Amino acid sequence: METISIKFDGKDYAARRGSTILAVALESQKLPASFMRVDIPAPYYYKGINDIDESGVCVVEVDGKLVNASNTRIKPGMEVATRSEAVTAARKEALSKILAIHDKDCTSCFRTDNCEFQELLYQYGFTDEAWLPSEEKVALDTSSRVLVRDNNKCIRCRRCVNVCTKIQSVSAIECTGEGLEAVIAPASPSGLDAASCVNCGQCVAVCPVGALFEKDESQDVLAAIADSEKFVIAQVAPAVRATLGEAFEFPLGVDVEKRIPAALRELGFDKVFDAKFGADLTIMEEANEFMERMQNDGVLPMITSCCPGWIKYCEHFYPNMIENLSSCKSPHQMLGAIAKSYYAEQLGIDKENIVVVSIMPCTAKKYERQRDGESGAGVPDVDVVLTVRELARILEKAEVQIEAVPFEAFDAPFGLGTGAGVIFGASGGVMEAALRTAVEKLTKEELKSLEFSDVRGMSGIKEASYTAAGIEIKVAVVSGLGNANSLLQRVSSGEAYYDFIEVMACPGGCINGGGLPYPSAITRAQEDVRAKRASALYSSDTRSKIRKSHENPMIVQLYESYLGEPGSEKAEQLLHTFYAVR
Repeated sequence: METISIKFDGKDYAARRGSTILAVALESQKLPASFMRVDIPAPYYYKGINDIDESGVCVVEVDGKLVNASNTRIKPGMEVATRSEAVTAARKEALSKILAIHDKDCTSCFRTDNCEFQELLYQYGFTDEAWLPSEEKVALDTSSRVLVRDNNKCIRCRRCVNVCTKIQSVSAIECTGEGLEAVIAPASPSGLDAASCVNCGQCVAVCPVGALFEKDESQDVLAAIADSEKFVIAQVAPAVRATLGEAFEFPLGVDVEKRIPAALRELGFDKVFDAKFGADLTIMEEANEFMERMQNDGVLPMITSCCPGWIKYCEHFYPNMIENLSSCKSPHQMLGAIAKSYYAEQLGIDKENIVVVSIMPCTAKKYERQRDGESGAGVPDVDVVLTVRELARILEKAEVQIEAVPFEAFDAPFGLGTGAGVIFGASGGVMEAALRTAVEKLTKEELKSLEFSDVRGMSGIKEASYTAAGIEIKVAVVSGLGNANSLLQRVSSGEAYYDFIEVMACPGGCINGGGLPYPSAITRAQEDVRAKRASALYSSDTRSKIRKSHENPMIVQLYESYLGEPGSEKAEQLLHTFYAVR
């Protein structure tokens, strides 16, 4: 790596040749606190999505001229001023223009204290603004069952447009016009719901302000808890333990699993279950379905079905591959169905009075719970889905201090999950969990190593081949719908062949879901957020006493006493679903 010398505000820096000024500044933020770090604001920038920041705020002074730091490359001996009077004046002018189109109801906005734009306004002295709503408001777009668009707060950064188009290959949101006069809108005039939106929430995850958000179901949960006739169950997805802490200033990648049960009990939930039990249940059914297809000339490749964003994408864009989808419900839907059948019978409670609340890293789960085919016991498997952000807000309002609650275990009988279940939250985790069970079932031998390292990691597309009982199994793991599109085009054309494919809509998997706390764009540029979150899940797997789904004793008991065997008539009724061309 060739480096060259440049100066920032009179201080010498060694920087990689070919870098932009902004890239060098971002690298400097990784230096120890004792070093001089370079701060260049870039409210439109988002690594890999908006690499050029056209906000007018991302400027510096070079040789007496103002230049855009995000597209100006460094040269040997270059002297960059980041805090001159001209730079400060230009940034304030650009911020004031953006502020003029932004609804200033900051005190009541849910992004207050977690808004990238608001932080810049404070930094540059916009502290005497009248924080009042705009007098000329446009109506909210509430056409989606899951997401809300508030164009009154949109600052025209185009992050949502680019992530939807470039990363997800959905193009449900589009931009017309230039600069601050641009119009950001759904691709359909009827709104997001008609624009083939798959509800993945990646647009929400990258929005720097409060222009995009999930439909909040907090009040439904609080009302159910307050109703003495309701038995309210919370189930917590694997990725939640690796991400909830971020909303309470824990460092990235801290596992707060043991704090979650006590926090939810303080809110008033009757039972707190671990959705990795549902993941183990999914593996039992999915591995069985895969072996059935392999051994009986079924439709291959079989493609995983636990990601509702991917399922809706397939229904819209690859209807010819619907038969390739596993018929298994996702883990939280399976656990909901069991809670309202087996568990209701065990407790002698009317299933109509059981309320299942799923706490998920995902916005698409809100849509999934409303789909046809998700009422295995004759009532909805899941009643409410809360994102991690919604749960964090509930905990804050209830003054539950997650850093102070005692360590407690999840409740029996569905608090016991395996290491295989917990890695569901990372790209490749579903495949690895399924292989642990499928390979042992096929070979009838115990695996010497449980790590299927080839399917791990944050690469968008991973491929591997394994041999079990003399059968070669070709697999692929893909995350991010743009990557899924590329892979499925190769499969459809016959260029590539696989037996089993795992697809997750969000790049990196559920640990990068659309319902998680908001790391800023600068944090995302400096740290591998996805890898740190995933590492917490793999560490949990390594520590687990039981690491294979088929060895979960409660899973074994559930089949022996109630379901019979994977793929049985009762299992089909409760744990499997169907799909539709859209």
